[in-house]
Amino acid sequence: MPSEERRPLLSSNDCQQSFGVTVDELSRLVDPKNPELLKQLGGTEKICQKLRVDPRVGLSADEGAERSTDKPFAQRQAVFGRNVLPEAKSKSFLELLWAAYNDKTLIMLTIASIVSLAVGIWEDYSPQHPEDEPRVGWYVHSYHLLRKVAGGFWGVTETKFNVSPISRVEGTAILVAVLAVIFTNAINDYQKEAQFKKLNAKKEDRVVKVLRAGKEQQISVYDLNVGDIIDLEPGDIIPVDGLFLKGHNVACDESSATGESDTMKKQTGDKGDCFILSGSKVLEGVGRAVVIGVGENSFFGKTMMSMRGTETEGTPLQVKLDTLAEQIAQLGFAAAITMLLTLVIKYFVTAALAPQFPAGAEIAAAMISIVIQAITIIVVAVPEGLPMAVTMALAFATTQMLKDNNLVRVLAACETMGNATAICSDKTGTLTQNKMTVAEGTLAEEVFDTPEQAKDWASRVDKKVLPLLKEAVCVNSTAFEGKDENGKIDFVGSKTECALLGFTKVLGCDYETIRHDSKTVKVFPFASKRKTMTTIVQTLESSAATKSQSDYRVHVKGASEIVLESCTHYLDSRGHVKKLTKESEVKWGGVISAYANKALRTIAIAYRDISADQLSNVSNDEPPLEDLVLIGIVGIMDPLRPGVVESVTAFRQAGVFVRMITGDNINTAKAIARNAGILTKGGLALTGPELREMSLEEQRKVIPRLQVLARSSPTDKTIVVTRLQEQDQVVGMTGDGTNDGPALKLADVGFSMGIAGTEVAKEASDIILMDDNFNSILKALLWGRAVNDGVRKFLTFQLTVNIAAVVLSFISAVTSENSESVLSAVQLLWVNLIMDTLAALALATEPPSDELLSRKPISKYAHLINFQMAKMILGQAIFQIAVNLCVIYLGDKMFHLSQSPYDQAVLRTMVFNVFVFLQVFNEINCRRIDSALNVFKNIFNNWIFLAVQVVVVLGQFMIVTFGGIAFKTVPLTPTQWLITVAIGSLSIPVGTIIRLLPDCGCQRRFSEEAKPLATYSRMSWEGAIGDVRNELRVYSLLRRSHNKHRGTRARSSSATGTPRINAAHNYGALHQNANGGNRFAALVQNAQNFQRAAQNAAQNQEAQN
Repeated sequence: MPSEERRPLLSSNDCQQSFGVTVDELSRLVDPKNPELLKQLGGTEKICQKLRVDPRVGLSADEGAERSTDKPFAQRQAVFGRNVLPEAKSKSFLELLWAAYNDKTLIMLTIASIVSLAVGIWEDYSPQHPEDEPRVGWYVHSYHLLRKVAGGFWGVTETKFNVSPISRVEGTAILVAVLAVIFTNAINDYQKEAQFKKLNAKKEDRVVKVLRAGKEQQISVYDLNVGDIIDLEPGDIIPVDGLFLKGHNVACDESSATGESDTMKKQTGDKGDCFILSGSKVLEGVGRAVVIGVGENSFFGKTMMSMRGTETEGTPLQVKLDTLAEQIAQLGFAAAITMLLTLVIKYFVTAALAPQFPAGAEIAAAMISIVIQAITIIVVAVPEGLPMAVTMALAFATTQMLKDNNLVRVLAACETMGNATAICSDKTGTLTQNKMTVAEGTLAEEVFDTPEQAKDWASRVDKKVLPLLKEAVCVNSTAFEGKDENGKIDFVGSKTECALLGFTKVLGCDYETIRHDSKTVKVFPFASKRKTMTTIVQTLESSAATKSQSDYRVHVKGASEIVLESCTHYLDSRGHVKKLTKESEVKWGGVISAYANKALRTIAIAYRDISADQLSNVSNDEPPLEDLVLIGIVGIMDPLRPGVVESVTAFRQAGVFVRMITGDNINTAKAIARNAGILTKGGLALTGPELREMSLEEQRKVIPRLQVLARSSPTDKTIVVTRLQEQDQVVGMTGDGTNDGPALKLADVGFSMGIAGTEVAKEASDIILMDDNFNSILKALLWGRAVNDGVRKFLTFQLTVNIAAVVLSFISAVTSENSESVLSAVQLLWVNLIMDTLAALALATEPPSDELLSRKPISKYAHLINFQMAKMILGQAIFQIAVNLCVIYLGDKMFHLSQSPYDQAVLRTMVFNVFVFLQVFNEINCRRIDSALNVFKNIFNNWIFLAVQVVVVLGQFMIVTFGGIAFKTVPLTPTQWLITVAIGSLSIPVGTIIRLLPDCGCQRRFSEEAKPLATYSRMSWEGAIGDVRNELRVYSLLRRSHNKHRGTRARSSSATGTPRINAAHNYGALHQNANGGNRFAALVQNAQNFQRAAQNAAQNQEAQN
C-alpha cells in the first residue's frame, strides 16, 4: 500500500463551507448505522448535493484543477482524506539491532567477554602484577591489536610473537564479533521487511468500477474519493463506506464487519437499509452507491488501524523448524554443560596435583575462559538460523514469484504448493486465453460458420429478428466499453458478455444507444447455481410479439442445454414463434453437441414476453425461466493458452495429477481436456449432477480416476477437494467466482484469478494468479519445491557444521594441556556467522530449475531430514572431525613444525583454516540434497551463492592474515594456504563417495514420496482391461445371438441367414452388422486392440519409471 502522509484536515468550518458536511458526520452514519442522522442530513439525495456529485454523472476528473499544479480532487482529499491507510510504523534499524541482540546466548557471551576484559585489566593493575611485565589497559589493548594487525601485514617472525596464557584482547574481540553477528542479522531483517512491504502494497491494490463524467471506468482502489459513484456487483468486497443509490436485488454479507451472519438486503432512501459498510461482500444483485467514507475514516479502515501490531503465525515449515531447533539446542546445552563440568574438574585436579596451587586471579581467569568456551559452544550449537532460513527463503521466493505473476497472500501457501499432489483447474481463462469470440452460431434457424458470415446471416433473416437479438444481448449484460491495461479501447467485464457485445458490433449495433433507450425493471445477475443471467425490460409497443403481452420482456442467456430445457418455443428465420417439438428439440441438441465437440462454449439466447400482472408475480430471488422462446445458440471460441499442453505434461512428470473442473457442457469440456492433455486413456469425465448423485463410497472410488468434471457448481468443487484430502492428497484449487470461496478456503492452496476473479474469491485464496494463467501454477509449484529444498540444503549444511564444531571443540579442549579448544571463541563466532546468516542467504535463495519436476511430491508427513540428508550430515561430520583431529595431533610431523609458540600458533591457524574451508566446499556440496553427483550444475544461476562464497573466502583471508591476537591467528605462507584449501576441498569428493554408498534398502524403507491415488499407466491398464471386458461381453452376446438364430433358422421354412444381434446393438458399431462370416474377424480385431492397448500401457509405465 502506498504511504500516506498525515496531513491536518481542514477545520470543521472549512468543511461546512466547502461541502456542507463533515468527516465526523459521515463517519457516524455507518458506525453504527444511523437512520436518524441520515434524516437530519436530508437523506441520500441531499448528501449527494452536499458532496457536490450528480448520481447520474459521477465526479468529474478535472474537479478543482483551477491551476495547472493542482491535482484532481485535491480539495476533496484534503477534506475527507484519501482511500489509503497511513503506513504502518516499521521497526527502525536500532530496533532491529536490539531484536537481533535479544538472544540469551549472545547476552551471556557478552557478559562473559566483559568480565574477561575486566579481569584482564584488573590483572594488569593488581598488586600481584609482575614488575617486569608492562601494564596494558583497554586502550593499550586496542593499540596492541592494531600493532599485531600491522605486524601480520608486514610479516611476523617467531621472535616477535608471544602467546599470553589468557588473551588480554579476547574479551574485546568477542564483543566485536557479537556486534558483527547482530549487525548482519539486522541488515538481513531490514531487507526482508522491505521486501514484504512491497509485496503487501501489491497485494492490497485492485481495480474498482466507478461512474465518472457520465462514463463507467475502472480505477485503482487507492484513487477512490468521497463522492465517487461506485458499481456493486456479485463478488465485490466493498473498499469504502457508502449509501445505496439504486440497484436490483443487492444483498451484502456484513458478517466480517458486524458479526451478524444474516444477509442484508439493500434498499434506497428511507425504505430500508441503505448503508454500505466497507469490508462487506456483495452476494447478489447489481447496483450503485455513493462513497461517504475512505481510508482511516471508513468502517474497515478503523478496524484495520485498531488491529495493527498483532503478530502473525508461523508457517508449517517454520513451526517444524522451530521444534527441530529446540531439540538441537537442548543437545547443544547438554554438550556445553558436559564440557564445562569436564574442564572445571580437569582444571582443579591438575591444579591440586601441581607443586603450587594457582592464585585466585589465575583461577578466576581460567574459569572465565572455560565459561566463554561453553557459552560459545551453545552459540554454535543453537541453530537460530533455521527459522531465519525459511523466512529468508519465503521472502526471496514470494518476491520472485511476483515476477512470475503469482501474488502470494499467505506465506504458508508457497511451501505447501511444493508438496502438491493434485491440481483442480478451471477452464475458462486459466487453461484457455480468455479471449473469447463468437465463432459459429445458429440463430433463428439460420447458420453462420465464421464471424465474417455474420453480416450475411443478418440479410437472411426477417428484419424483426435482428433488433430482438441486439436487445437480448446488449440489455442482458453488465459488460461495457472501456480501456484495457494497455490503454486500448475494448470491452470490460465478463469475457463471455464481451464476446457477445463484440458480435453485435459486427452486426452494426451501438450497445449504449440500446441500453439508453431501454428501461430495465429487474436484473438477475449470472449465478453459478442457475448458470443463467436474466434481465426484464419494459417493452415498446412496436417490438411486442402480441398486444396482450406487450408490457414487459424477459431476456435470458446462459448454458445452452439448461436454457433449452426451459424453452417451449423457438424463433424461425421469418420471425415466427414456433412450438418446440421433440424433433426440433433433438435438432437444437445436435447443434449444441456439434459446437461442443469443436471445443466451443455454447450459449443459448432466449426471451419471453410477459404482462404487468405476470411481472407482479415474479419473485425477487428467482427469475421467470419458464415458457421461453429460443432465439438461437452461438459457439464461442476460447483457444488454449500457449504452453498449457507442456505444463500439463510437466505436472504429470512431477507426479501431480491435473483435473479440470468447469461449468461448460460435458462435450466441450472433454474436447478441451483432450487437447490440453488432461483427459487421457482410462480417465473419467463426469458432470456435477452425476457426482452429487453418487454415494460417499462411490465418490471415493471414482475420484482417483476423475479427470474432467463438467457442469459443475461450487458445491462440486468442495466435494472434490474434500474427497481428495480424505485420501491424504495436497490439493491446489483455482476459482474465480464468489461461490468458489469455500472451495478455495478448503483447498490446501487456493488460487484465484487476478483478472476475472471476484474480490471474494481473491480474499479466500492463498495465491492470486495475476495473469489468470495455468502456466503460472507450474511456476508456483517450482518455487514451492525450491523453498522446501533451500531450507533442507541449509539444514544439511548447518547440522554438519554444528556436529563437527561441537565435537571438535569438546575433544580438543578436554585433551589439551591448557584446557583450551583448538577453535577459539572468536573463531567459533565467525564460523557461526558463516553457517547461520551467510549460509541461509546462499542456500535458501537458490532459484528453481526444471530438474525439480523430475521427482514425485514429498509426503506432507515426511520428516525434515530424509535418509539422503542424514547420510550426508553424518558422513561429512565424521570426515571433518577426523581430518581436523589428524591436523591437530599429526600436523607437527605432516607440516614439519616445531613445538615453539610460533609454530604451534601456525598449526592452530592451519586447523582453523582447514575447518573453515571444509565448510566452504561443503556448502557447494550441500547444493544437492539428492543422489546427483554434479554439485556444480547451475551454480552460476545463483549470484547470491557466489557472492556469499566470495565474501567468506575474503573474510577468512583477512582474519588469518590480519586477525592476529584477536582471532589467535598468524599469517600463513602460500604453501600453507594451498595445503589447507586442498584439504578443505576434499569435502566435495567425500560427498560424491557418500552419495555412491549403497542404501541397503533404507532409501525405499524410509521413502518420503507421497503415495499417488492413481497413475496414468495404471489408468491406461484399467482402460484397456475395461475395453477387453466390454469386448468379451459383446462376444458372449454374439454367441447367444448366433445360437438363438440357428434354432430359429432350423424351425423356419424361409431362412435368411442373418443372425439376430439386437442385444449387441448397444455395444458399438463394430458388432452391429456381425454375422456368422465375420464374427471371427471381429474377435481377431478385439485381440489386436487389446494387444495395442497393452503395449501403450507398458510404454506409459516405462515413461513413468
